[in-house]
Amino acid sequence: MVINTNLSAETTAQYLAKSSSMLSSSLAQLSSGSKVNSPSDDSAGLAVSMSLVAQQGENTAASNNIADALSFNQTQDGYIQQVTSALDRMSELAVQAQDVTKSSADIQLYQNEFNTLATYVQSVGTQSFNGVSLFTGQSFTITTDSSGGTFSMGGVNLASSTTFTTLTSANVLTNATGALTDVTNAIQQLAVDSGTIGTNEETLNDYSNQLSTLNNNLSAANSTIMDVNVATASTQYAQANILVQAGTAMLAQANALPNLALKLITG
Repeated sequence: MVINTNLSAETTAQYLAKSSSMLSSSLAQLSSGSKVNSPSDDSAGLAVSMSLVAQQGENTAASNNIADALSFNQTQDGYIQQVTSALDRMSELAVQAQDVTKSSADIQLYQNEFNTLATYVQSVGTQSFNGVSLFTGQSFTITTDSSGGTFSMGGVNLASSTTFTTLTSANVLTNATGALTDVTNAIQQLAVDSGTIGTNEETLNDYSNQLSTLNNNLSAANSTIMDVNVATASTQYAQANILVQAGTAMLAQANALPNLALKLITG
C-alpha cells in the first residue's frame, strides 16, 4: 500500500474533472441554446457559422437595396397612373374641340383645361424620390446578392422626352387634330414606360424572393451547426451529473485509503 502517491485518488480526480467539464458544457448549452459557446467546442463549425452569418447579413443588405428600388418603381407607377388619367382627359378634350357646334368660347374652355393638364404632366417629370429624379430616363444598377450580382433597372423619361414636352404647346383651339395626335403619341409612349416599370417591379420581386429563400436555407444550415438539441443535451447533462456525483463519492473513498495504512502502522 502506497502513502506518498495515492494513485486511486489521482485517477478518480482525473475522471471527476472530465465529468465536471461535461457537466459544465451541458449546462452552457442548455442555458445558451447553442452547441458552440467557445471556439474549443467546435472550431471548424464556428468558422463555417461565421461565414454563414456574414452571408446572411450581406443578403439582408441586398434585400434592403431591392426593397428601396421597388419603392422607387412603385412611386413611379403611382405618378404614371395619374399622368395616364390626365392624358385620357386631354384626348377627350382634343376630340370635343372638333365639335363644329361648339363656339370659340367653348373651345377656349377646353384649351384652358388642356393647358392645365399638360402643365401637370410636365411637372411630374421633375419629381424625385429621396432626392433621386424619377423621370429623367436614367437606368440604375441594383445589387441583388452577396456575390455582387446586379440588375439594370430601366429608366423612364418624362422630363425631356419631346413626346411629352410638346404637349404644352399643343392647341385644341387652333389645331385640335394635331393636339390629338400629340396626346395619342404620349399615351403610346406612356404604355411603353408602364411596361418598363412593370418589368422592373417583377424582376426585383423575383430577386427579393430568391434572397429570402437563400437566407432561410442559410439560417437552417447555421442552426444545424450552432443550435443545441435540447433532448440530447438534457441526456448528456443527466449522465454528466450522475458521473460527477459518483466521482465525488469515489474520490472521498480514494482519499480515505491512506488511513488504512496508518491503521497498519499504529496497530
